[in-house]
Amino acid sequence: MNVKLGVLALAMINIAAIVSVRNLPVMAEYGWSMLALFALSIVVFLVPIAMVAAELGTGWPRDGGVYAWVKEAFGERAGFLAVWCDYAENVAWFPTVLSFMAASLAYAIDPSLATDKVFLVVVMLAFFWATTIVSLRGVGTSSWIGSVGTVAGSIVPAIGVVVLAAAYLAQGNPSQIPFSAGALVPDVELNNLAFLGGIILLFTGMEMAGFHARETRDPGRTVPRAIALCVGVVVVFSVVGSLFLAMVVPAGEISLVSGTMELFSRVLDRLGLAWAVAPLALVVAFGGIAHLAPWILGPANGVAAVASQGSLPARVGRRNAAGVPVALLLVQGAAGTVFTLLFLLVPSVSTSYWMLSAVTAQIVIIMYALMFAAVVRLRHTQPDKERPYRIPGGLPGVYAVGGIGLLGCLAAFGLGFVPPGQLATGSTVTYVTLLAVAVAVLSAPPFVFAALARRRARRDAGSDDGVPVPA
Repeated sequence: MNVKLGVLALAMINIAAIVSVRNLPVMAEYGWSMLALFALSIVVFLVPIAMVAAELGTGWPRDGGVYAWVKEAFGERAGFLAVWCDYAENVAWFPTVLSFMAASLAYAIDPSLATDKVFLVVVMLAFFWATTIVSLRGVGTSSWIGSVGTVAGSIVPAIGVVVLAAAYLAQGNPSQIPFSAGALVPDVELNNLAFLGGIILLFTGMEMAGFHARETRDPGRTVPRAIALCVGVVVVFSVVGSLFLAMVVPAGEISLVSGTMELFSRVLDRLGLAWAVAPLALVVAFGGIAHLAPWILGPANGVAAVASQGSLPARVGRRNAAGVPVALLLVQGAAGTVFTLLFLLVPSVSTSYWMLSAVTAQIVIIMYALMFAAVVRLRHTQPDKERPYRIPGGLPGVYAVGGIGLLGCLAAFGLGFVPPGQLATGSTVTYVTLLAVAVAVLSAPPFVFAALARRRARRDAGSDDGVPVPA
């Protein structure tokens, strides 16, 4: 029986992919001024990506999502770059999830371990490789683990942040960010806006509904409605969760890694429920591990599919008996290990977390920029293609939405290289250089493979003509 997804089911796919308490401390650093920054980010990124995902997902409801859309607009190589960015950004993203999990686990043992870099790295590497090894068993195992992780690692903590913080404030405890009209105005100094570049990670995944357009009932109505519902839930959770965290935990004490557990510990202790911190920490830590499993395998499968099309050497995408691309998982594991070790080399745990988040955001931005460009190009190259959902306003509407999205990506990309004033990042030159090198290395392989393919093609052509080709 072919089950078709409705609005609620499709929206839950998006919500599960996006909602997480890991990134709330980033915006909590801004206090009340986060409201203006959230509004700006919603207008220039969240709404445009939702509209673009709805049009591309209903017009080209194919397996592969962004890969298929970008390939349709710009060809195989651009599609390869898009899916490679999805794979490469995970390499930097994994340690941020693992550090959140390890810091949460510390609260079940000794909260002081949440700032112990050696403890964090040992736990992160142990669980990263254990999850990678489990993923070699195939998608069935990782999907089951991921289902549990969505509830334990995302939904439970998200509800917990809102409920416990509301209970804390309802008891008459003072807010750490007293309200005033002036507090709503952001400090527009460049280094104070650096975290804004990372807000893209709060909304990453909005395109997920478009991936499943083929499995939906009446996609022209279902996909845009599901995305609209998801936008509402994500905005409310992100704003309320970040605001409550800022109200409960003083700005100077908010850790980008363990900020959420700090809130839980502070509130449960004040409510006389300190005993609940350890079991809650175990649930959150396990949820973080489980939530990681599908992401370890999913993007690797996408790159393996590209290898089957010839853009990569076939051996790169070779699969084991369980259908898992082993080489890609091992390369991913080795690269993730290198990025995890960054925690030992920078001034603080929060700085390590932010630098990895910044790299992740930069790579994600490249993928989304290709997506915004694709929706504009396809309106020109395939204007008569049936699109059950169309961005309103004809070509001017598409140019406006795509243009705003591209400008938002450009601004976020630039801000990603600005050292945040809230963190000790050391030398600005070193900080910018490290990020630039990381972004270049992670995004370069598609260009390298394309150059090698052109070289092989020229060599083969020379051989066919009987003309010797220099080695």
